[in-house]
Amino acid sequence: MTHNASLLSSPGRARGIVLLVLAIGGLAGALFLVRRPLMMSAPACLAGRWHGCFDTFNGVVLLTLTALPLATLVVWALARRRRAAGVMSAGRTSLAEVAMIYGTVPFLWMTLMPGGGAGTVPARVSLVPLRDLATMGPIGIGGNLLVFAALGFFAPMRFTVMASVPRVLALGAGCAVLVETAQYVLRLDRVSSVDDVLVNATGAALAALASRRWWRTTTEAPADRPHPTPAPAR
Repeated sequence: MTHNASLLSSPGRARGIVLLVLAIGGLAGALFLVRRPLMMSAPACLAGRWHGCFDTFNGVVLLTLTALPLATLVVWALARRRRAAGVMSAGRTSLAEVAMIYGTVPFLWMTLMPGGGAGTVPARVSLVPLRDLATMGPIGIGGNLLVFAALGFFAPMRFTVMASVPRVLALGAGCAVLVETAQYVLRLDRVSSVDDVLVNATGAALAALASRRWWRTTTEAPADRPHPTPAPAR
């Protein structure tokens, strides 16, 4: 009884519970606000139709939310398997791997979604920095910040080599360049803009800063690996 009380009274555990409750409440509030647009794409998604589901932002968001229980199950299965093998930080590693994919693929899909003139209009490029920021608007800037936010948040938690803001910034910029190049080559009726690269990379770096306390800074070995015995002195 005393042991359980001490665990519940731990400042770190209490803060974690509060943050979890706030996150759940924030997610529930956001879903309540966008419930009507999401439900507009539900019939097309349930019928498996491409048009109205896979080619719309609302449809992609709805499918992403629907896949959340599956992603949670994958995290649990990976963590359980790693714990059985004696791997340290099995939960954090599994969460980081799944979250990087789950939080990035939907944004990539929406970014590479073809426009109405895809394949017919000439590819367009904007190479003047900061010129397109004014036309993005708050929603456009916020969306671009989120494209590689999950990658920037969880990559340093999974890979020791990524435990650095400049490296995460470079990773976000490199991925953004690949996306903009794909938009240009595939002629998706989108503008390949240097400002998209800058905002995408900034979003990854800001997300990395938000997860800094959980970065993986040392290589972790399995817990059951025996430590080498020092040789006796001669």
